[in-house]
Amino acid sequence: MKILIVNGPKLNLLGTREPQIYGNVSFEDYFETLKDEFKMDLSYFQSDNEQDLISALKTSSADGIIINAGSYTHSSIALRDCISAISIPVVEVHISNISARESFRHESFLSPVCVGCIFGFGLKSYALALQFFNQK
Repeated sequence: MKILIVNGPKLNLLGTREPQIYGNVSFEDYFETLKDEFKMDLSYFQSDNEQDLISALKTSSADGIIINAGSYTHSSIALRDCISAISIPVVEVHISNISARESFRHESFLSPVCVGCIFGFGLKSYALALQFFNQK
């Protein structure tokens, strides 16, 4: 099974950005752990640019997509429309519990068009999403 992990703005700074919220492990290091743990065809894409994220979703040939859209979660109707338009199942993840943070983070434009959402389990949120796809 081919799974694409898509990370949005500033997630390339994991490991150094606000470690009290996001931890001190880079996503690149964690991605290697995921590849070792899950015997799936995993690929990873990160961009701070909304259009790049949309292009990655539209052109993907994956069987499933895991997206952490970062701040675009709360602002991008374009990402929502893209997820709604593609036939690939998408799971939304967030490292922090967005419902326990600032009120502007409580609404996700993406959640209603994703097959599931996983928030608040740190980087393990990605592993939980992979477990979902692994059971299919």
